[in-house]
Formats: sequence, structure tokens, C-alpha cells
Amino acid sequence: MKKAFYILLSVLALTAPFLFSSYVISVLVITLYVAYIGQAWNLLLGFGGQLSLGHALYTGLGAYISSILFIKFGISPWESLIFVALFCAILGGLIGALGFRFGLSGVHFTLLTIAFAECARLLFEHWSWFGATAGLFIPVTIDSLDFWNLRGSTSLFYYLFLSLVIGAYFLCRLFLKSKLGYFARAVRENELAASSLGINVFQTKVILMALSAAMASIGGVFFAFYQNSLFPDQTFAMTKSIEIAMGTIVGGIGTLIGPMLGAFVLIPLGELLSYVLSDSITGIKLFFQGILLLFMVLFLPKGLWPFLQKLWREKVK
Repeated sequence: MKKAFYILLSVLALTAPFLFSSYVISVLVITLYVAYIGQAWNLLLGFGGQLSLGHALYTGLGAYISSILFIKFGISPWESLIFVALFCAILGGLIGALGFRFGLSGVHFTLLTIAFAECARLLFEHWSWFGATAGLFIPVTIDSLDFWNLRGSTSLFYYLFLSLVIGAYFLCRLFLKSKLGYFARAVRENELAASSLGINVFQTKVILMALSAAMASIGGVFFAFYQNSLFPDQTFAMTKSIEIAMGTIVGGIGTLIGPMLGAFVLIPLGELLSYVLSDSITGIKLFFQGILLLFMVLFLPKGLWPFLQKLWREKVK
């Protein structure tokens, strides 16, 4: 039965653009994007125990750098991908090193990540080369498929983000079985005990920060070419970082399935409520997210996926 479910799910995922309307596919694109970035965020908090609420910094930088290279110099986003990931990995590592070297942890480290994201927002709002507050717009070619320059329909981005989500899942699965993965979980549970066992706690946390930042920036590149427009107050907004975190919190922090499950609960339901009540309630998405977070904290603090796993085990018994 489990095998049949996975086969059915795979077939549905591969054929979705042929079965649903363009609006539904656009919602699925955003859902897959949140699922992918949530996996990157989960790598840092779920497996390493370091809470960041500034991951919009890396998605935003990935979006802006790849876009400006394409607009000004005609460089394909595929060509800029390695540079963007490397740049954000170095930046994330430096931010992590700055915080961890001075012993920042918990809420203090979280505030540091928020501060850097806000600094980026202010910088790009006044940087005319990147469009400042007027925004940055990627040229759109109507009704054409140019895979090399990420110009195409919503279906193209659906398959791209689906590939990213699947790739991130297997990458994180390999990570958990690696030496670094064991070190990260040891640091998450008890830094002092991990250090006494010979684990370089500082190095482990910096590497995790760099990997998480690089993964997030890649998602930002693809999402920029899906949106075709960038505004600093939206791209680097703290609400973006919170939305990333919310999906993983709802699905289950520290699990491989959690970020994906949370995104598929959070985004479609939010869109549905926004569509149904758009004329009567302002800010319904934020209200829904707040209520859902409150529910999770009170009744399912470990997230949906651990709860569903527990139900499945009890059913099997």
C-alpha cells in the first residue's frame, strides 16, 4: 500500500500541469518554493539547532545578483548560479562566524540574522543600480520557451521547483548519514558534550550556516525569474523569513518530510482563505498563519509529520 501511494503521488506530481489550471499550478510553484527554502532553513535549525529569521537575506541576494547579471550583462541564471551560491555561502559563513565567535546563541543569534537582512533591505532600497525602491524588472518574452534564460510558462517553473525539492530532500538525507550530519545533531543536542567528544563546534555551525545560505540563494534565483520583478521591501521583508520558518514549524522541525508537508498545508490553505474572503477580511493570510502557529504550539509542538507517523505506527500495531 505504501509503495502504491508513492507511485500515485509521483504520477500526480509529474502530470499536475496537465491536470490543473494555471492558477493552481502557480500556487503549487509558490508551495514548492517555500518547501525548498524551508528545507534549507531546516538544515540550520532542525539539524544544527541554530535559529535564523533572516533567510530572506540569502534568497533576496540570490534573486538580485542573478537578475542584475542577466539584465546588465546577459549572463544566464544557470551560469550565475554557482557564483551566487558561493557568494551567499561565504556571506552566511562570515555572519555565522561573527556571531559564534562572540558566543552569540539563541535569541541573540536570531537578532543578528534579522539585522543583516534589514541592512540588506535598506541598502537595496537606496542602490539605484539595482533599481532602488522603483524595483528591478526582468524582461519577459511572451509565449516562448527559453530554458537557458529561464523564460517560459508557469509549468517550466513548476518542474524546476519540483526538482529542487526532490534534490534538497535527498541531499539532506545524505547529510544526515554523513559525518557532518552526526556532528551537527550532536551540537544541536548539547554543545558542551559535543565539544568534549572532540567535535569542533564552531566549525560545524559555520559550515551549516554556509550550506543553508547557499541552498536558500539557489531558490531565490529561480523565484526571481518566475516573478520577473523585485522590490527590496518585499524581497528582504522579515515576513518572507517568517513564511519560510512557518512551513517547517507546521510540518515538523528536524524532519525531512516536515518542510514539504508544512508548505503544502500552509500555502494552499492561505491562498484558499484569501480567495474566499478577500473582500471581507484584510490580512487573512497573516491571521491564518498566526492561528495555525498557536494551534501547533498548543496541540502539536513537534509538528504534523511526527504526529502522522505516530498515528501510522498505532494503526499498524
